[in-house]
Amino acid sequence: MTQDPTHQPYGTPEVPRVAVRGEARLEVDPEIARIGITVTARGTDRRTALEDLTRRNNAVLDLVKSYGDPVEKLETGTFSITPELTRHGRGERVRAYHGRVHLTAELTDFTTLGELTTRLADLELTQVDGPWWALRPTSPAHGEARRQAVLEAVQRAREYAQALGADLAALVELADLGAENATPLAMAAPAGMLRTMGYGAGDETDAPPLDLEPQRQTVYAQVNARFTMTVPRL
Repeated sequence: MTQDPTHQPYGTPEVPRVAVRGEARLEVDPEIARIGITVTARGTDRRTALEDLTRRNNAVLDLVKSYGDPVEKLETGTFSITPELTRHGRGERVRAYHGRVHLTAELTDFTTLGELTTRLADLELTQVDGPWWALRPTSPAHGEARRQAVLEAVQRAREYAQALGADLAALVELADLGAENATPLAMAAPAGMLRTMGYGAGDETDAPPLDLEPQRQTVYAQVNARFTMTVPRL
């Protein structure tokens, strides 16, 4: 029984194969922005610290939720109440208690983002970090990058075949090497990073909203492709 030459892993003189890699790199506008919010409190006793922390945390939650739909996600992360110890004679005693709550918020409206970060930073003992810009996992930009990578692979293979006086015959294999952001959302480096802390209750007049310039996102896609081609005219 004669083996089908198209099943040869590396091709044959009668059915040559060409293997190429297709790549695409797109620069697109971000779809979401994430900010980190840290609320702190300090009290000489545990209850005072906890009450102040609860009050400030509620103020942050109420402010963020008041923006409605532009806030796509609001999550509470870590919470802690930590005693501060001091030496007292041969022993130690609690000098104060420190409370901390960390929250994250994701927004889709970047005009709202500038206003919200300014108002949050104006709150008492509230720290704001970010923004971190990103695309959604379901962004059409990922699909477009993959399509461009495949088209490049086909074009590159065709050019190789034509250089040998041949034409592409069939696709044998297409292997996806991944299409994703240059850096994951959680690790994305913030552009023009905002890092500020509010110490008081704010001035009588509100601070002007920050003008935040979104950082364009890089989307990559790579594919490996193998084709058969007609017999070259060497």
